Amino acid sequence: MSQTLGITMAVVFLVLLIACANVSNLLLARSLLRRHEMTMRLALGAGRGRLLKQLVTEGLLLSLIAAAGGIAVAYWCRNALVLAFPSSVPGLVVDYPGQIDWRVLVVSAAICILATLVFALVPAIHASHVDLSGALKTEGSGVLGGTGRSRLRSALVLVQVSLSFVLLAGTGLLLQSLAKMRNANPGFSTDVIVSVTDLFSAGYNLERAKIFHTQLLDRVRTLPGVESATLNRVNPFSYKVYSSAPLEIDGYQPAPNEQPTSEYNEVAEDYFATIGIPIVSGREFARTDDERSPPVAIINETMAAKYWPGKNPLGQRLKVKDRWMEIVGIAKNANYRTKLEPPGPFFYVPLRQNFGVQNSLLIRTREKPGAIMNALAREVHALDPNLAPLPASPLQEQIDEMSYSQRLAVTLVSIFGAMALFLAAIGLYAMMSYAVSQSTRELGLRMALGARVTDLLRLVMSRGLVLTAGGVLLGAIVALGLTRLMGNLLYKVSPRDPLAFGVAFVVMTIVALIACFLPAWRATRIDPVRALWV
Repeated sequence: MSQTLGITMAVVFLVLLIACANVSNLLLARSLLRRHEMTMRLALGAGRGRLLKQLVTEGLLLSLIAAAGGIAVAYWCRNALVLAFPSSVPGLVVDYPGQIDWRVLVVSAAICILATLVFALVPAIHASHVDLSGALKTEGSGVLGGTGRSRLRSALVLVQVSLSFVLLAGTGLLLQSLAKMRNANPGFSTDVIVSVTDLFSAGYNLERAKIFHTQLLDRVRTLPGVESATLNRVNPFSYKVYSSAPLEIDGYQPAPNEQPTSEYNEVAEDYFATIGIPIVSGREFARTDDERSPPVAIINETMAAKYWPGKNPLGQRLKVKDRWMEIVGIAKNANYRTKLEPPGPFFYVPLRQNFGVQNSLLIRTREKPGAIMNALAREVHALDPNLAPLPASPLQEQIDEMSYSQRLAVTLVSIFGAMALFLAAIGLYAMMSYAVSQSTRELGLRMALGARVTDLLRLVMSRGLVLTAGGVLLGAIVALGLTRLMGNLLYKVSPRDPLAFGVAFVVMTIVALIACFLPAWRATRIDPVRALWV
């Protein structure tokens, strides 16, 4: 979750930079439109410091209005994430009202005001440094001319496009990762029904809980539609912690400073058949593997390869908590907490040799959870009228719950990516519109001399597309470095995945074409006669 928050903060910072570049670009364009006003003020005796103070004051008022608007929007949307991500745990209602912490509010307002002032300062300094002798003359700035004035605006648009490309590429990577994660096989059947009866709160002791679970298991196995049923202490992809202990492995000599340790789960007979984890060698636990039988264990393939390389582990022994256990089976590797975890050593021990009060019931059935829940409730009431099982759900719901951080990251990055794309489009459109408005005389002259509509479209759009191409190239270079930081959130997707970068390129190109086409089309509607008389 901390990785998700870190990426979210980085994305917010990028969006803030894009927004600041957009504001600075718009203020710069506005300052150029007021260039004659600033020139007249200087000619009438106003000092440059006074002009700078006036423009900074205007920027401060703008930032205060923006901060107030942002606070209002934040207040209205304070419950948006809670509503967008309700708890998927059956029967659990999360009451978490959105609240705005005053410290976060102060810091956010301060950042907003400071950022606006800093990015408003550049246009203000640019506007206050006016050459009186040249500025009093009427100038025309063509589409291709006046590059000195537009250099800063072009740089700001370049920053917007490049940062937007970075966010789009990151969003594409996360979307691909989430899709592959959802379709990936965790190593077990996800449609197994999980049910829990809270015996601990009901005051059951160990012996009474053992009798109850044994009788309930026998009853459930006879229900219509039930193919198999079993018990385990910890369900895969749950918030409960697996048992863990140092190991002593017969015949294995650990390296210096190495202490073999592994997690394990307590499971009943038919566990592997019920949950769908294949036994590749040996046998599964039997009902006779109880406290009166010699301790046994089943290890996974990773553990077998690590501690018995090139050997057959069956019949070998390992020591856990001062008890030697014989290995009777080897199970396929599976995911235990998340699909992002690398394969690691893991083993299973019989629940009947390590019984606990609180266990989960796993049921493989063709029936829906609602139907099996009614039958299960009847069996529980038959054993103890004071008990009721908690709502049953498939293991898939627990998997979805544990992938919450990935889904949250995808949603947040997608939202901010869309905002960044929108801001970049506005910045590109504003710059092109300004260039067209300042080029009315030149465009009218070109039309009067016989320029066709396609010529004008090509002329106006070429500049915006060149900026877009430069921004995409710069963004691709930055993205190749930054997407590596997302490695812990990606599942079977390379941080340099060509599909994500290709889609980001296509989206940016389409948006740039639209943003450039509208001002270019407006340029073709200019009346040459009126333009030449302006």
